[in-house]
Amino acid sequence: MLPTLNGRLQTRIFMLVVFGSLVTLVLTPVLPGDPDHGTTFIILATVLVLGIVWELIYHGIQQFRWEKDWPTMFGLITILNEGALVWLLVDAGVVPGIDEGSVPFWAFFIDFSVIWFVIWVWTNGPMRVPLIRWRFFGGRIV
Repeated sequence: MLPTLNGRLQTRIFMLVVFGSLVTLVLTPVLPGDPDHGTTFIILATVLVLGIVWELIYHGIQQFRWEKDWPTMFGLITILNEGALVWLLVDAGVVPGIDEGSVPFWAFFIDFSVIWFVIWVWTNGPMRVPLIRWRFFGGRIV
């Protein structure tokens, strides 16, 4: 069975909260520009909130596809549009709690890219072992 919208939302939230938080905790002290944990977690929360909106958009687009799902590599390529939108909002100071221009681009780029890649690799590989029925339940975790 293919992941349903509900399953994709649950997986995205679970992965960002669990893996995104762990990667953010470890990665923040070594990021260029020395951002604090508060800033990086606000960015992570922004990615989570906008990710829910993106999933709704992706779901609408997928309805035009015969199999109603993306090829695996499309999931990796979505880093471009999602990362660009979050960066534009962070850099413009639109995200509450982050001042305009206070986050260096490379700190954002490294943080966002590493989190995205870790989640993508885990979801498309090892996650299928401990949660063997995850895919059969439409990607739902709960």
